[in-house]
Amino acid sequence: MSDSTSSFAASASSTVPDKPTLDGIEAKWSAVWEEQGTFGFDRSKTRDQVYSIDTPPPTVSGSLHVGHVFSYTHTDCMARYKRMRGFEVFYPMGWDDNGLPTERRVQNYYGVRCDPSLPYDPDFEPPEKPDAKNQIPISRRNFVALCERLTVEDEKAFEELWRRMGLSVDWTQTYQTIDRNAQRTSQLAFLRNLARGEAYQAEAPTLWDVTFRTAVAQAELEDRERDSAYHRIGFPISRQDDPERIFIETTRPELLAACVALVAHPDDDRYQPLFGSTVRTPAFDVEVPVVAHALADPEKGSGIAMICTFGDLTDVTWWRELQLPTRPIIGWDGRVIRETPAWIATPDAAAFYERIAGATAHTAKERMVEILNETGHIEGEPKPIKHPVKFFEKGDKPLEIVTTRSRCRCGTGSTLMRTRSTTAP
Repeated sequence: MSDSTSSFAASASSTVPDKPTLDGIEAKWSAVWEEQGTFGFDRSKTRDQVYSIDTPPPTVSGSLHVGHVFSYTHTDCMARYKRMRGFEVFYPMGWDDNGLPTERRVQNYYGVRCDPSLPYDPDFEPPEKPDAKNQIPISRRNFVALCERLTVEDEKAFEELWRRMGLSVDWTQTYQTIDRNAQRTSQLAFLRNLARGEAYQAEAPTLWDVTFRTAVAQAELEDRERDSAYHRIGFPISRQDDPERIFIETTRPELLAACVALVAHPDDDRYQPLFGSTVRTPAFDVEVPVVAHALADPEKGSGIAMICTFGDLTDVTWWRELQLPTRPIIGWDGRVIRETPAWIATPDAAAFYERIAGATAHTAKERMVEILNETGHIEGEPKPIKHPVKFFEKGDKPLEIVTTRSRCRCGTGSTLMRTRSTTAP
């Protein structure tokens, strides 16, 4: 063996480990990229030179899973590709600390729940051994403080994972959806809407979880198959000389008092002569119009449906597009509102309403069927079915659609307005 070969062999034996490992490589290169500003954003570049990635910030509400890795890997591939094409890539990372997931995590982690009626306790500390099933009520301000405390720790875990993955994020550009800058930006935007006449208040339908007493975003919905039944109910035609009744089939007879119209497809020959006329609601004797809309399904049930405010999301669409009145009877607690509504005017109708007032939707349905049998407005036996019902993803009871006084902005395009959560500033 020559001297040069011996020298190379000795050098190799001192640098190549006996057992190669990747341990520590993430931390090493993360530090190098940080020091060199490899992924830093150069603000001196012009708009046409910039590729901006507005990542939806991950919800900071607990442990991470492989889905987080998959979703942000896709974004990072785009960031690296655009850099290779010569773009200056703006790739910040934010944390979504708002909303129900954060509130539920704080409740379970610390064993507390928010009670806005309680005064602030500057000396409050959460229990050493939290009991998620027997949560301690605390003031809103104390609850918000715990949200801010826990989200900071959760964000550290998120950032540690993203750095270990080697995401090409500019870590000088982080933000929170509850930080002062985000709050100020949101408030200024709303004040601008107000100044332009684009902000207003309105009674609007809201997806509502009666257990958690909170509005639910459409992204938090899931369909679950549930047993139900079609009830065939006859609506008397308003013309005094016509004893005929129009039959609808509904799974929610408990909402008859909230009925605002009957609807059929405009091309359905069976009901075309009725469009523009009125019928009267069974038991409650309220006059409602018969209207046409393309969403009505001629093949579903009897082909004509009852529009209530509100039984489902289709009711919301019909109510909005046909400009129908609002007659809600389900309260935020999921029970029929106790006070008899103004549109129920006759003594007999009021007496029927009193029988369902204060009842849960399930109990009100049973009582309403009893009433309809007594008055002769129901025909035949219920037809059992299975159908998808909307639930909050963490809830145990079907969602209701209730009306709330909401702040709205013109041009949002949303079907439902969301009310404020417990911790909203």
